[in-house]
Amino acid sequence: MDIMDMIVGESEPITRIKELIKQIVDTDLTVVIYGESGVGKELVARSLHFQSHRKDFPFVKVNCAALPSELLESELFGYEKGAFTGADGLKPGKFEQANDGTIFLDEIGDMPLTLQSKLLQVLQDGEFSRIGGKKDVKVNTWIVSATNHDLENEVKRGLFREDLFYRLNIIKILVPPLRDRKEDIPILFEHFLSRYGEQFNPDFVLDKEVLDIFSSYHWPGNVREMENYIKRLLVLNDWEQLKEEILDKIHAAPTRRDMAIATPDVKAKEKISRDVLDKLIDLGEEKERIISLPSLKEIKKQALLKIEKEVIEEVLKRTNWNKKLAARHLKISYKALLYKIKEADIKKPPDLDKERK
Repeated sequence: MDIMDMIVGESEPITRIKELIKQIVDTDLTVVIYGESGVGKELVARSLHFQSHRKDFPFVKVNCAALPSELLESELFGYEKGAFTGADGLKPGKFEQANDGTIFLDEIGDMPLTLQSKLLQVLQDGEFSRIGGKKDVKVNTWIVSATNHDLENEVKRGLFREDLFYRLNIIKILVPPLRDRKEDIPILFEHFLSRYGEQFNPDFVLDKEVLDIFSSYHWPGNVREMENYIKRLLVLNDWEQLKEEILDKIHAAPTRRDMAIATPDVKAKEKISRDVLDKLIDLGEEKERIISLPSLKEIKKQALLKIEKEVIEEVLKRTNWNKKLAARHLKISYKALLYKIKEADIKKPPDLDKERK
């Protein structure tokens, strides 16, 4: 199985991850994959496994946050008959099931301290004892972990064992959030359309506006959120409604830097409101008169476009019309910025061209 089948993207951070995977797959060094929820940490873990010499042996996933401590211990290490009430027979744990293969410890930062010492024993000696067992069980298992926690900070807070941290954190892979690799959005879009299109909607036609809106969104749920949106689009074909939802999210919670850059927004909003309200002033007694006003939806759309234009012009001004830098500040792709500049008819000040001559 090729790495490209597992990790989709051609951005610089994704390219670096793919190269790192090639370097470490046959070393058996422990790996911790860091990243926000939904970025694709499990895909990186699977890529490591299926590119390694262990690919013909099991890949076993355990979610360390999904089970309470006592159940997680039996899940990982198994138990002997009679170890506790209900233990009617021997049960091998996930480490045994992953022997000669890879065990993926997802959300390792949520593993209870009481279990961390037992995991450390496996890392040090390659052996452990089942619950209720008297003999050690030897395993040859590659340990790959993932977390959305800062484990180094967890060590300082006393929530994660320092010795275990250094054993696990030999190789560190950081998977960036989707907002930091927006150039991958068109590639991911085509990937998900190809993956789900035949199943849900073979006749779906891509609206160019979809990619523009997707490139402007900050994707708090990352690739998983994008995948779910595309499934929804294919099934419901409700782009107009989905667009409104995404635009509302884009403008609902600006960052402090966004708020600082977007100072022209207030003036833009005031001017738009005044343009509309002027049509309502001095109507006198003509209460039944029909007023020629755009719909509230159209007013909202025009307001957003004007505000967006003001912000783009301000950021371009502050970056001396460095469009690549401006795109990074605006958290959109370079291609999306070029489209918005053209759509809003934003012109470069002639004095900038004179300065460069």
